[in-house]
This record gives sequence, C-alpha cells and structure tokens, in this order.
Amino acid sequence: MFKKILIANRGEIAVRIIRAARELGIATVAVYSEADKTSLHTLLADEAVCIGPAKSADSYLNMNSVLSAAIVTGAEAIHPGFGFLSENSKFATMCEEMHIKFIGPAGSVMDKMGDKINARSEMVKANVPVIPGSDGEVYTGQEALKIADKIGYPVMLKASAGGGGKGIRKVEKKEDLLAAFESASQEAVAAFGNGAMYLEKVIYPARHIEVQILGDSFGHIIHLGERDCSLQRNNQKVLEESPSIAIGKTLRTQMGEAAVRAAKAVGYENAGTIEFLLDEETEQFFFMEMNTRVQVEHPVTEFVTGVDIVKEQIRIAAGQPLEYQQDAIQITGHAIECRINAENPKFNFAPSPGKIKDLFLPSGGVGLRVDSAMYAGYSIPPYYDSMVAKIIVHGENRFEALMKMQRALFEFEISGVVTNAEFQLDLISDAHVIAGDYDTSFLMEKFLPNYIKQEE
Repeated sequence: MFKKILIANRGEIAVRIIRAARELGIATVAVYSEADKTSLHTLLADEAVCIGPAKSADSYLNMNSVLSAAIVTGAEAIHPGFGFLSENSKFATMCEEMHIKFIGPAGSVMDKMGDKINARSEMVKANVPVIPGSDGEVYTGQEALKIADKIGYPVMLKASAGGGGKGIRKVEKKEDLLAAFESASQEAVAAFGNGAMYLEKVIYPARHIEVQILGDSFGHIIHLGERDCSLQRNNQKVLEESPSIAIGKTLRTQMGEAAVRAAKAVGYENAGTIEFLLDEETEQFFFMEMNTRVQVEHPVTEFVTGVDIVKEQIRIAAGQPLEYQQDAIQITGHAIECRINAENPKFNFAPSPGKIKDLFLPSGGVGLRVDSAMYAGYSIPPYYDSMVAKIIVHGENRFEALMKMQRALFEFEISGVVTNAEFQLDLISDAHVIAGDYDTSFLMEKFLPNYIKQEE
C-alpha cells in the first residue's frame, strides 16, 4: 500500500479522497491554486503545495506543476478525482514515466475510450449494442448530411474528442444540419482543439443509464449496478439515483454484463463507468461512452452496494486484487444524490460566487451523507465549477429516499451566496419525479418551463 498520495484536484472530491486515504492510513498531499489557499482540502491534507495562480490552466491543469509537487513531497501516487487531469492520457503517461502511480487506467486505455469513434469500434467488437450512427469521424457538413439521410432524423452531433456537454447539437430536420454542424465543430475546436464530429441517431424518449465498474490489474472486472442520470440540464446531470426505476432484474443483468464485456475488451483497470441510453418502449439499450474516472455521482452506488469506490481505486492502484466477486454485489434499498451548485436558478442559473456567512448542512439521521468543501466564512471562488456540495440519501425503498431527500433539502441553509437547493427541493417534490416518470428531456422541456413561469 502507498505511504503517501497526492490529490490533483480541489473541492469536495479532493476532501472525499483525503478522507478515504486517511482511513487507509495513507498520508495526503493537497495541491492548490492561489485562490484556494483557505479551501477545505488544503486545510485537511497532511501537506499542501501551491501550484500556481487561480486560472486552472496555470494550476490544476498544469501537469508539470502537479508532478513537481508529487516529486518534492515524495508522493508515490496521484489521484486525479474527476475533471481537470482525470481523463488526460498524456498526464497518466507522464506519471508512469516518472514512476508515480496514476490512480486510474493507463493512458493507452484512455486514448482508446476517450476517442468516441475508437470507443464505438471497440464496443462493436465486444458485442456491446451501439447507437446507429457514423462509423468514423465526420469533417464536413455535406458528409454529415449523407449519413443523417441514411440513419434518419432527429440526429445528435457530438464532438469526437468531447465531454462535459461541449460540441453537442440535436438536429431535428435536414434544413438545420449544416448550421448546427458548423456551430458544434467550432465549439469543439475551442474546447478540445479538435473539430471532428460524429453523428448518432437520437434515441427518444430515453433514459440515461450508467453502470459502475471496477477492474483490478489481474483482469478481474465486476459491475456495481446502475445509476439513472436522466434528469439533466443542458446535458449536465442535476440529480442521480440508484437503482433505476426503469430497469427490472433481467435488463439490469444484461446491462451489467455488457458493461463488463466493454471493460474487458479494452483491458480496463480501476474504476470506470459505461454509459448507456435506454429506449424504454423497446427495452433496448445502446452504448454511449465510457468515463475513465470516478464519477460525481459515485456515492449513490456506494450507498446501495456498501462498496467504498474511492478506497477500491487506491487499493487497485497499489496492486491489490479485488476482493469482491460479482455474486457478492447486492443492491440494497435506494439512493438519491442532489448536486448543490452556487448558482441562481431565477437568473438562468448564473454562477453565485462569494463569501459564505452562515451555513447549516443537514447531517442527522440514518442514511444521509453530505459531501462538501464548504464551511462558514469560506469564500467560493469564481474560477471553477459551481458545484459546492452533494447531498446523498439512502432509504429502504425509493419513496423513503425521496422523503429523506426532501427533508434534507428543507434543512439545508446557507447565506452569503445563492444556491440551487430550493430548485432541487421543487424538483424532488414534483409529481412526475416522485412517480419516476421522466427521461432526458423532462427537465428542460417540461419541468423548467413551468418552473420559470411560477417564478415570474
């Protein structure tokens, strides 16, 4: 086992990793930007190293600075968390060259699965269902038109090197395709330095279902059930739950087995997620992409399985075999996670950085967990993602989990900054959400229009 690891991240995920490492008896090194000098992860770690100014490109994304901090402090491994360098294959390879263990898959696997075209090809070979679409990268609007005519509208344009909702456009009819292609391609160039696109048939109505997998260095891979991430705003997840109400035992087994096949096909090691779109009418599911890192929503899976995913990541990276067999993984009860962002839903979800004056995080009761780096007196910087906390609940069944989340959101109090907590309370109290009657279009097309009218 490692004696010391460095956490190449910030905020609640850095705090989460520090706590897991401490429980394993491992010393931790935090890296921080000048804007994060007083952040909780900096204060909790055994050591802390400033790696640059506030701008991410000059600090958390500065590979040389992060690696230098690891070398100077004698860290044997680096946990990247999510975002920043977590899916950067060059960084993973650099760690390997410096004899520092990257807590995640190899850079070669990231390259294989990070490129959506390559990933699609690998899944076809592994007999994993894929969405009808282009077989390779698409570089021109005219080429896109030919493919769309073949697979039928509506289609989804996606950046080949994309992620985080960038370079994505839904095109309903032929007349709109050329303009959408140009817009999405330009956005992809700005975000990823690569304007190549690919097309997929739109599966609608759909559920966004992801399956958590774990794989060790001995080729043993298991899945930990699924999460339903269908409640999204602008392609960004808002609320997640496990298990999915849309999936029965047979389909759960089929999707889990497909996810394991996908991971085995690329020799996957560590924690990862296979994302699917589910057509509820036909019960057909299709591979979307693979996330080669720990997910924001991993706590719901931890609640229903009892598996500490972050600890397992560290153990796997240290060369230890997975102690779990697939038959030992049992889904118990129901878990829900709400993402709390420093943003104002009444003003188009505009970011709301600032100093926290008073703060009360709900913490009482069985089956309630709050992952956060906030504290009273802390100033939320304006330079990073607006997520400041995650409230996660677990109940014996879905109704109990829903009621527990309503109670937790009702108790949550913060002053000095505006958050989306009240919005989340309204969402979790919506009749459609309570009934489980929603898909990926629900939040944007049904809930938000009514919510905005009420606010006006």
